[in-house]
Amino acid sequence: MTREDAIADRYRRFAAEEARGRSPLYAAITEAIAADAAVLAHIATLPEAKQQPNLVLAAVRHRHGVASGWPQFRAWFLEDFAGIREIILARSTQTNEPGRCAVLLPVLTRLQQPLALIEVGASAGLCLLPDRYGYDYGRARLGPSDPAAPVFPCKADAATPLPDRSPQVVWRAGLDLNPLDAADPETADWLMTLVWPEQQARAERLRAALAIASTARPPIVKGDLRSDLVALAAQAPKGATLVVFHTAVLSYVAEAAERQAFAVEARRIAPIWIANEAPSVLPERAQGLGAPPVPGRFLLSVNGAPVAWTDPHGAAMEWLEGTG
Repeated sequence: MTREDAIADRYRRFAAEEARGRSPLYAAITEAIAADAAVLAHIATLPEAKQQPNLVLAAVRHRHGVASGWPQFRAWFLEDFAGIREIILARSTQTNEPGRCAVLLPVLTRLQQPLALIEVGASAGLCLLPDRYGYDYGRARLGPSDPAAPVFPCKADAATPLPDRSPQVVWRAGLDLNPLDAADPETADWLMTLVWPEQQARAERLRAALAIASTARPPIVKGDLRSDLVALAAQAPKGATLVVFHTAVLSYVAEAAERQAFAVEARRIAPIWIANEAPSVLPERAQGLGAPPVPGRFLLSVNGAPVAWTDPHGAAMEWLEGTG
């Protein structure tokens, strides 16, 4: 398989498993990219870590706006690849979707309170503020204390133990290779660009979460999850349940052995380790579960034990039988 063939497969999977049903425009564009030799050849010149569909799509949009369709996107990409490439190399996705807090809340609220939170791959720290948002699970709603705060919708199945209150967070901190400042207009603009074009409601919720984070300013330490987690965890206050959590982060750690080493370290330093990742990232956690109910679902696990299938952006969750 050539490098271009591998990229084409990646873009086809993105169209089928991630964009379809969520962004018709991006599903159509990525399907077309997978069949276009000229565009694939340009993407192949990028470092492998920079070939991801979300980053390429966002870079084009950041420079030119939302394409009307594939012909316009293709023209922009081929005619202005140098400028687009510059953005791709300078930026990363770091989506930092705060809606993911909706699938974390059923776990966080069942823990011994109060909590001390460490998010690995915290980006701008939006997911470090689960107690500041509201949640609508369809059959239950948990309103925020601040009327300006976003309310995140999450379609939870009947087995999901829905929270009736927010968690009590007394300390929080993030760890990231490239911490972002939610109060910086350019950073906020980039994060908004990462929201897919049709998802206007999601964009408005992100804007509201950025406003909260720009005031709350949860501390985010520049560091590597493979070497700097222990020192950060040592700062957590005694008497609070220490929770280390992450979503869509370990896929950026290329070596399986390093992902496993991190899992061992997280369990060693914290009583609670919550992972919300694609099942292929820590495949042993998904053994025996069968296929997810919907393609592209993440697997939510607590201390290595799977508890739920989740939508990557927090829009839905299916609780696993026998997890309590």
